Amino acid sequence: MAQKSDPQPPSLAGSRDPKSGNLKTAAKSACCPLKKAVFLDRDGTINHDVGYLSQWENFRWIDGVPDALAQLKKAGFALVVITNQSGVARGYYTSQEVQTLHRKIDTDLLQRAEIKLDGWYYCTHHPDLAPCSCRKPSPELLLKAAKDLGLALSASFMIGDKSLDIMAGLNAGVQGSLLVLTGYGQGDQSKVPPGTPVFPDLPAAAAFILNKTIDLSAAITG
Repeated sequence: MAQKSDPQPPSLAGSRDPKSGNLKTAAKSACCPLKKAVFLDRDGTINHDVGYLSQWENFRWIDGVPDALAQLKKAGFALVVITNQSGVARGYYTSQEVQTLHRKIDTDLLQRAEIKLDGWYYCTHHPDLAPCSCRKPSPELLLKAAKDLGLALSASFMIGDKSLDIMAGLNAGVQGSLLVLTGYGQGDQSKVPPGTPVFPDLPAAAAFILNKTIDLSAAITG
């Protein structure tokens, strides 16, 4: 089944529903407005893709990513990672190792940029070994995150280096799916729908989102 890494210690993350075990947060309250978000692929988008990453010592941020994430956070975007981790189904590493890595990434990002990611959602399946409904390009994990965190998909964006990421965002109904040329981006550029915005890396994609949001805000409030 799809997995969610909790970006916060349990004592800070809110209560859990006693029947489903799902996290209940203030963002899910009907009294709170929906938030805009940027959904992020992991390997090849925020960090260098080394192939089935599971150990912190092999993790390396792509240049400029922590600062770009901080700028998006400052602009009011929730930041949610959506990642396929078929290495679990293949037996290369465990779901617990994935969550441990995510906690270490959270700690490092807090030290570097003084921000926290709002959520980690990952699929542990492989289409041949364990078929599922949550692996990108399915929008299932984005839809789950939107429900859990109170996100407005139509005001949100998806950034990734694969056509799977682009299609997951479009299938979920986000405002825009952006391809970055880091990771597999150059090879997948010919596979994305015509008109897909393409950027050298995540910082460039973030700058586009921030400029686009400024224009949209002016139109809404003007």
